[in-house]
Amino acid sequence: MAVLTLTDESTSIVQAERLFKALILDAHNLIPKLLPQAIKKVEVVEGNGGPGTIQQITIAEGDNIKHLKHRIDAIDKENLAYSYTVIEGDGVLEKVDSISHEIKFEPNAEEGSKTKNVSKYHPKAGVEIKEEDFKAIREEDSAILKVVEAYLVANPDAYA
Repeated sequence: MAVLTLTDESTSIVQAERLFKALILDAHNLIPKLLPQAIKKVEVVEGNGGPGTIQQITIAEGDNIKHLKHRIDAIDKENLAYSYTVIEGDGVLEKVDSISHEIKFEPNAEEGSKTKNVSKYHPKAGVEIKEEDFKAIREEDSAILKVVEAYLVANPDAYA
């Protein structure tokens, strides 16, 4: 089956370094704190937080997906880049063997930042997937970004 590749780009008024620290390096602490109604907990099930680490994310009640596991593939603090692969999950995630994500944060001219996320959905044998299958997940990711952005704007010393 063909791999489905989707690219999302967004801009923010928050500096790239602060977004990277909050959304990548400390996401396991910050996101459950800011969004307890969406993310119950993020826990390391294997590894030390670097490449190869596997994290399990428990989603709050009422969502189609109750849990997922992802493996950290690379963290490049100097270039503000991060890649990870979703390796397990329920709901719509049962249609894929994996979903790989490559995220890059870049400064922009207005002192904010631009974020680019390239996602590759690898379907299970015999399963056809479409962009619409993952629309809700992508919207939730965008909403998380906006909540973290609002937190960073309201707390200018956080992750500075």
